[in-house]
Amino acid sequence: MKTPAARFKTAIYEQLARIGKAVSSPGRLELLDLLSQGPRTVEMLAHQTGQSVANTSHHLQVLRRARLVEAEKAGLYVTYRLADTAVSTFFLDLRRLAESRLAEVEQVTRQYLEGRGALESVGSDELLRRVRHGDVTILDVRPQEEYRAGHVPGALSVPLSELKKRLAELPKDREVVAYCRGPYCVMAIEAVELLRKRGFRAYRMEQGVTDWRARGWRLETGEPRKGFHR
Repeated sequence: MKTPAARFKTAIYEQLARIGKAVSSPGRLELLDLLSQGPRTVEMLAHQTGQSVANTSHHLQVLRRARLVEAEKAGLYVTYRLADTAVSTFFLDLRRLAESRLAEVEQVTRQYLEGRGALESVGSDELLRRVRHGDVTILDVRPQEEYRAGHVPGALSVPLSELKKRLAELPKDREVVAYCRGPYCVMAIEAVELLRKRGFRAYRMEQGVTDWRARGWRLETGEPRKGFHR
């Protein structure tokens, strides 16, 4: 028979295991990553992850039972958001742990990126220096709802789907730095490829707004600015 102390420890570890079970699915980790950018409806999350609405809803229910996300219903739609900023911090810590302990993370990333000439990126510290000197154009190529929820100060909202038709808005005499959701988001990679083909000096910033927030750096919210201003 277990002692009271043993039963206590077992009960605690069972609760900790609830979190582990909830994040044991790649699909659910992707949902946490997306929700770190801002609230989403089930339908929007399904579209952005390429999953069915039913499968997405199931994953969200698992995350909700583990108290990692919260839901709010308005009419026919249910909007999900992270339960707390600590969940975003947990996701970043999990990502960093995997990057430091699993060589496969770097191997998979390099295999994907090196064939596209996309390994050249700009660190946030360097980007900050260039922003302060006013010699770089920052593009947020995520969907506008993510930009509104939080973006790098001074960034222009140019969703990847709109980039090709909005190239005339961008000055060619300045370097362009594109960012999206973080180091494993491919939208910034595709944006840089397009920009370079059109003659821009373009680079990719690996960090997204979640990384900025974790460092305590200021973010802006609100509607996209109209056009480019020096």
